[in-house]
Amino acid sequence: MARTRSSAPPLAWLYAALIVYASLYPFGDWRVPPVAPWDFLLLPWPRWWTWFDLVSNLLGYVPFGALVYGALVRMRRPAGLALGGAIACGTLLSLAMETLQNYLPQRVASNVDLGLNALGTVVGALLGWTVHRLGWEARWQGARDRWFVRRSAGGLVLLVLWPIALLFPTPVPLAVGQVLPLLQDTLADALQGTSAEGWVEPWSDGDVPWDALPPASEIALIALGLLAPCMIAFAVSQRGWRRLVLVAGAVALGCATTTVSTALNFGPQHAFAWDTPGTMIALAIGAVVAALLAPVPRRAAAGLALIALTALVLLVAKAPADPYFAQSLHAWEQGRFIRFHGAAQWVGWGWPYAAIVYLLTLIAAREDAPPRMDQ
Repeated sequence: MARTRSSAPPLAWLYAALIVYASLYPFGDWRVPPVAPWDFLLLPWPRWWTWFDLVSNLLGYVPFGALVYGALVRMRRPAGLALGGAIACGTLLSLAMETLQNYLPQRVASNVDLGLNALGTVVGALLGWTVHRLGWEARWQGARDRWFVRRSAGGLVLLVLWPIALLFPTPVPLAVGQVLPLLQDTLADALQGTSAEGWVEPWSDGDVPWDALPPASEIALIALGLLAPCMIAFAVSQRGWRRLVLVAGAVALGCATTTVSTALNFGPQHAFAWDTPGTMIALAIGAVVAALLAPVPRRAAAGLALIALTALVLLVAKAPADPYFAQSLHAWEQGRFIRFHGAAQWVGWGWPYAAIVYLLTLIAAREDAPPRMDQ
């Protein structure tokens, strides 16, 4: 039978990169520690700790263990070797991150974090092993073959990362990719005092009041934020009723993730603050447009996704600043969400641009050749 590519290896590498970023953020003021880098391994139980830190350190490595196990199994490694390899990878990665945290004054190396990370890796690897033993992996592969086309791993990775991108606070629901103002302001600061100082002006729309954003622009942002992942899904999925299910799933996942993000930013009592009549209208428009476009060929879907993403990043770059939005970002950067800040921030900023690159390669690639039977 034709060999298919698995999305587990690229997801494992991406998740490892996110762990590195989240563990070493904010990367500033590196210095040689006054003690040996390994001394933290012998420290007693810390006097100050929170359940949030314990749970986040445990759960943060569960997906990594499961992904590494799945990647090794798909590389045809024996189940026992894959289990041991996944546990070793997670433990060594955590050991490296905790050791490097000794050199960052804003981070604290902890043997408790190391133990919880290793335990989370074990839990994730065992979950992967259980899925493999019960044959659910084969069932997933069969379902994937029915729902998605060959060589869909890149698109599936983007779809998996989309809800993670939504966890980072966005100016309006689903409006990911607001990185252009930051890049322009950073470049303007870097050129200040040089002969090229006037070449780049700081982003000016940050001084525009939030209520100056026209309602039509807000609706367009939200609708495009939903339409883009739907069209990416169409670009890697089979045509038919399944695409309508994918649209419904995108709506449900977008709403659920936005609710979680809002609860993290402003508290559980404000979890549904994003649920406004304008937002519901925008979601309905995005869902209806996506449903009407469900019959289009995959290459056309990729082109439409490219148009939607380009319009999204241009509109979101012009979204004015919101004082409450800025306050929520400050909470992420300085508060308890610092562990998630680096990971969710870069996924939220980079997701549309990674999707644009993927879609360009998809459009430029040749049509899939008929599968060859193995001899």
